[in-house]
Amino acid sequence: MRALRSYLTTLNPDLPRSVQTLQLGGLFNAFGNGLVLPFAFIYLHNVRDIGLGTAGLILATNAGVSLVLGPVFGSFVDRFGGRRMLTVALGFLTVGFGLYPFVHEPWLGFVAAALTGVGNGGFWAAQSTLIAGLTTPEQRPAAYAMQRVVMNLGIGLGGVAGGFIASTSDPATFQVLFFGNAATFLVYLTVLRAFVPELQPDRHGHDHRPGRYADVLRHRAFLGVLAVNTLFIFAGISGFELLPVYAKNEAAVSEEAIGLVYLANTLVIVIAQLPIARLSEGRRRMPMLALMGVIWAAGWAVVPAAGLWLSGTSAALLLGVAVCVFAVGECLHGAVQGPLVADLAEPRLMGRYMALSALTWQIGFTLGPAVGGFALAFSPNGLWLAAAALLLVGSVWALALESVLPEAARRTPRRIRAVRAVESGAMAPLTDDPLSHAEPASDQADETAVGGGRRPRTA
Repeated sequence: MRALRSYLTTLNPDLPRSVQTLQLGGLFNAFGNGLVLPFAFIYLHNVRDIGLGTAGLILATNAGVSLVLGPVFGSFVDRFGGRRMLTVALGFLTVGFGLYPFVHEPWLGFVAAALTGVGNGGFWAAQSTLIAGLTTPEQRPAAYAMQRVVMNLGIGLGGVAGGFIASTSDPATFQVLFFGNAATFLVYLTVLRAFVPELQPDRHGHDHRPGRYADVLRHRAFLGVLAVNTLFIFAGISGFELLPVYAKNEAAVSEEAIGLVYLANTLVIVIAQLPIARLSEGRRRMPMLALMGVIWAAGWAVVPAAGLWLSGTSAALLLGVAVCVFAVGECLHGAVQGPLVADLAEPRLMGRYMALSALTWQIGFTLGPAVGGFALAFSPNGLWLAAAALLLVGSVWALALESVLPEAARRTPRRIRAVRAVESGAMAPLTDDPLSHAEPASDQADETAVGGGRRPRTA
């Protein structure tokens, strides 16, 4: 029992109060996203009678606009701060999702998707920069892991609620989902403005030269990480936008069951994310990403069996197994990708680094639904096998990238753990890594930065 209690104590992320508050707001926001995420494709196609290909293009517009505006928001984050730009992003997201209930023709769907795309263009760069600025390098793996937990918990709970609300025979039920999502962005906005402080740009650095994307684009290792992550998002996570319509149309899975499938994925992430983040400490990052690709490939390779040989409840159960397998890979991704980008970033350019990192998601979610919508119409089962093959290619690529990473960024740093001193009640640092320290490692950032013409240090 003592060993179990000791182990559970090590899972405590021990994050600053401002980060915990930020993630609480994110939980409300994620719940709203969960209301609509599994059902957006179904709403456009099955309720509004928009063709699969066009519906895929509408959903891809969201990511496409983010793709264009994300780098712009990155420079704004560096100039005006993450809190201000996150406020702007949440405003656009509220309006965009508030328009979806009024979509009857494709053109209005494109308008709604474009507005949400503007919001998403700023959301991830601003939020990720806030988290990086409010934590030390040793805290970041736990902070980004916790972000993944609350986001997936919210999406999973929202998906279940949405599954019991949505009915293709009653369009008004889908309108409730989209209005509900818009309301959660307002809740997040309120929490952000009331309880989360703004950070001064370049909080951890002393280089006040004007930031430029040219400095970021000279970072060879960072560009490699972006490229492989784009492939993983395109062939991996973007499939969650296609899975519900596949499940309903090819395997006769009900809306309620689709919500439960998403909940299964969420529960695995909520349970496993922090332990996997803990186990990642001190381990090599790129082999972990390669393992993630293999796990994701296995998850998607199972999906065609549901459409070919099963239907209804049995198909839903198999899809639940597939997304649970996939969730383990998502935990690996959550433990590696965000902290790796933050460790590679130069502090004065953090907003730009985070914007380009978010760009990989936007590219993946632009191409995923756009290509996947037509692929579903052409070969509903072949789509998942092709995605699995691409993920295996990504795993090999991830292993090849390790040699170009700076030595300091190849392994996840070990986290400082705080314990309460019994005698005085004071908090004292406890670390299992003699090189860990309480302040942000500006020297580490300098080693990996390329601003000012420096190249990343390689082994």
